[in-house]
Amino acid sequence: MKGLGFVLALVVAAVSAVPAQQSQAESAQPPAPFRSGASLVALNVTVTDGSRRFVSGLQAADFAVYEDGVQQRVQFFESGDVPIDLILLIDASSSMRDKMNGVHEAALGFLKTLRDGDRGAVVAFSDSVAVAQPLTADHAALTTAVKAIRAHGATALHNAVYIALKEFGRSAQQGSDVRRQAIAVLSDGEDTSSLVSFDDVLGLARRSGVGIYPIRLPSQFGTLRANLDGNRKHFSESAYSMKMLAQETGGQAYFPTIIRELKNVYAVIAQELSTQYSIGYTPTNARRDGRFRRIVVQLPAQPELNPRARAGYTAEADRTTAMVQGR
Repeated sequence: MKGLGFVLALVVAAVSAVPAQQSQAESAQPPAPFRSGASLVALNVTVTDGSRRFVSGLQAADFAVYEDGVQQRVQFFESGDVPIDLILLIDASSSMRDKMNGVHEAALGFLKTLRDGDRGAVVAFSDSVAVAQPLTADHAALTTAVKAIRAHGATALHNAVYIALKEFGRSAQQGSDVRRQAIAVLSDGEDTSSLVSFDDVLGLARRSGVGIYPIRLPSQFGTLRANLDGNRKHFSESAYSMKMLAQETGGQAYFPTIIRELKNVYAVIAQELSTQYSIGYTPTNARRDGRFRRIVVQLPAQPELNPRARAGYTAEADRTTAMVQGR
């Protein structure tokens, strides 16, 4: 276990040399300012109808939130005015070389959907992870970072998601105003060089409250394997991991079959983020016992609609309390 802790420390230290991004002045504040606290649970809720169209216009009274089966009192509700932090993770391994022009074009279109007050960040990963551009509202800087990404090396997918959650999840927690955070991670293959396990990534994702939107492009190896095996389906650890991350964080996993579909995938994610509902509540169970709390969101009066949010969170011990108790 000591060896694993040392390895994780090395991975996280990789981003420590990145200069801190200066905070951007918000051009518009939410109509009802909301301050986050250690005890408050924040949810980003997506609502769709039977045709999978995003539903807007709902009110706080339409929602019922349950934690471990106990209904909670909603203390904060906002539908459209919460600023967004959008973090793009782009696979820059060798297998992406033939797709990189299409990736650049689609990613730049995605970043153009950011509104005044929103911020973006760009992370490139191969056998190493590089924060190409920390969170910023500067569209020119984001464009430069995307265009500079070149394909080489192996695939450290788990490392990339772990570092992004540590780096940008920490930024959100240090701020006082609520921001709607999302990570869109694009890759075309299995993890081949990470030091961090998927279980470590999933555990951190459950604690962070950041929605993850994995996008898995078909790989040359996968296509060749399917042709040789008569198009029989094979278990993909990467596809399973992506689906699990999306399900646990309230995001959505996408599996486009060709690079041209990537633009549409990014457009759908952008539309979802712009129509989400931000909900906050203080748990009736105040114990910080390190256990996982299951969350269910319902629309009692409109059962035909489908709300989607993160599956739950880990009630970690408060740092101040831990210090007082000598832990």
